[in-house]
Amino acid sequence: MNPAPLVPATYGRTVDGDLAALVDDTAYAAIPGPSGLRVANRWRLRKPMSEWRRDDFHGAIAVVADALGFHDLIAELVQHREELLLLDRKRGNGKVATPWGQSQSSEIYADGVVFHSTASHGGFKLDRAHNARMPAAIRVAGGWYEEDAEWAKVATGFPDLFTAYERRHAEKTLRDYYPNCWEAIHDRFLAPGEAVENDRRLFGEKHRHDWVVVSAIRSTEHPKMTDCIARIGGRRDHGDERRFLVPSDEYVAGRFGFVIDEARHLEV
Repeated sequence: MNPAPLVPATYGRTVDGDLAALVDDTAYAAIPGPSGLRVANRWRLRKPMSEWRRDDFHGAIAVVADALGFHDLIAELVQHREELLLLDRKRGNGKVATPWGQSQSSEIYADGVVFHSTASHGGFKLDRAHNARMPAAIRVAGGWYEEDAEWAKVATGFPDLFTAYERRHAEKTLRDYYPNCWEAIHDRFLAPGEAVENDRRLFGEKHRHDWVVVSAIRSTEHPKMTDCIARIGGRRDHGDERRFLVPSDEYVAGRFGFVIDEARHLEV
């Protein structure tokens, strides 16, 4: 394999004093938050790094613990860009009918492995031969793999078509959202805390008879309190509702919801 082309990367500080980096044409800033540094990005930010502001950036691609974590992430993104150049993915031609509507653009990862984008969604299409080569545990009948989570199945089945950065995210996505598939591929069971969907199921089983908050807002009538609407098991589609006041310094939504303590939390 030929050596990867060098992707330029520079480091510095923003006008707000945040750690910053420029990788090729994408700007990154590490913005302090409650759980570490939120790494936000912006494509083609056309001004000197010393003039970058937090308002210039959108969203977050990751949260890292500290400056070392930020530098490690940027190094991984540089490697990702260099590997993409070696993979040499190509633009596809023509419009194709997909499960999410007609494709507006496509990217060819290999003959028979094509990613399609539509106005609303997108995903991979594997031809019959490639889909037959997918491990049975992660194969989708028809060969369509949507972009939110099922893309990870394609990266698992054909790792050579993806960068190390993409493979790492694919492994986590498969583990979080398709834990049964991950277990079948890796031949071991996941422990609590290793997969989002497993943890969601365990939370639901543990609190299926508890009142779990489905909506919350700071109370205007009761200072320092949060006004909460709760339902049994946190089910949003049906069931009775009850309203509780929870001290705001105690209320944290949590990963799957806040559980009401009827002995302490005042029902309104």
